[in-house]
Amino acid sequence: MRKITRAAAALALAVGATTMVTATSANAAPAEGTVHGCQAGAFCIYPQDAGWNNDRPSHQFFSYGAHNLSNQVGNHMIFNNQTGGAWARTCTGYNGTGDCQGWMAAGQYFVKDLTPINSVLLIRQ
Repeated sequence: MRKITRAAAALALAVGATTMVTATSANAAPAEGTVHGCQAGAFCIYPQDAGWNNDRPSHQFFSYGAHNLSNQVGNHMIFNNQTGGAWARTCTGYNGTGDCQGWMAAGQYFVKDLTPINSVLLIRQ
């Protein structure tokens, strides 16, 4: 009887250890904050008509302020993966000027025609 109890205890311990390793591995990616290849704290643009582009953004912006764009035309997936209450806006002028459209909260994404867009404005509120 003692051998069965020890074997059962050893099996329970082994299953528990395997569960712990699996749970740790599963939680590793969300803890880093990278979503669809867009790092935590970044605003990302993906290539034209490519959706999430196999989780490879073509542009990532990390600092607050205006970021000028060039040669970005047609429909692109845009994703605000910023942290700390940061927002993003798309603007028709360079340096965050012109018609600055919408307020993208953290976690939001859209397909947007970037043809008239010349800059992205990242703001902490």
